[in-house]
Amino acid sequence: MSDAAALPGQPRGGVLSGPATARTVNVLAPNASAMTLDGTNTWIVAEPDSDLAVVIDPGPLDDSHLQAVIDTAERAGRRIGLTLLTHGHPDHAEGAARFAELTRTTVRALDPALRLGEEGLTTGDVITTGGLELRVVPTPGHTSDSLSFHLPADRAVLTGDTILGRGTTLVAHPDGRLGDYLDSLRRLRSLTVDDGVHTVLPGHGPVLDDAQGAVEFYLAHRAHRLAQVETAVEAGHRSATEVVAYVYADVDRSLWPAAELSVRAQLEYLGEHGLI
Repeated sequence: MSDAAALPGQPRGGVLSGPATARTVNVLAPNASAMTLDGTNTWIVAEPDSDLAVVIDPGPLDDSHLQAVIDTAERAGRRIGLTLLTHGHPDHAEGAARFAELTRTTVRALDPALRLGEEGLTTGDVITTGGLELRVVPTPGHTSDSLSFHLPADRAVLTGDTILGRGTTLVAHPDGRLGDYLDSLRRLRSLTVDDGVHTVLPGHGPVLDDAQGAVEFYLAHRAHRLAQVETAVEAGHRSATEVVAYVYADVDRSLWPAAELSVRAQLEYLGEHGLI
């Protein structure tokens, strides 16, 4: 879910269903909106010589989309062996139960309420289905259950809504917390510095080839927004609604309700740190 700030990254162009890296293929869900950009990116991940694939974020409950994901895998000579969720928002997870039924797979997620099967996902887990090495990275903040998946062989990270291919994400207060989100961005930055990750495969929008640049932009954007919110409060704008009108005056009003969630998270963060 986006709050629509401009991201000066290096996207590969338009969002298209198809290969993104040696091990990933995107199937774009038909749920485009102001909040979901071009739609949800459903990722099929598999080793090049494997007949098993992992699907990350089946997306909305749309049988035509879910079948398109299955058909895409089958055309490549693969069957779905596992379903993973980056987080529980409906545009990513609503179709998971139906997809699991169609593919006879389990669903693994951080939130127990989203799981189908006995196994969840925790920090340090490594997915090895079909010979993959897919590492679970905790990235709470957008939501408390947000995860990313590090794909070392492609020097890529699948970020769900933590980093988008266009715009910036919201912190979905009260479940999402800004302090957690900033820590998650720093964790992703360490992947770009220490592990050589250069590609972001987002939950919405195009692939980004400059992962470190994207993370640095997100951190700078959050610092800038925090300063704006602090200034708004100093100017007498106390409620989240008033701060949104002050800080997001140049943003489409249809996005103000989403922006208000992030502002509430920012006000909470500033209060916790004694800055307002």
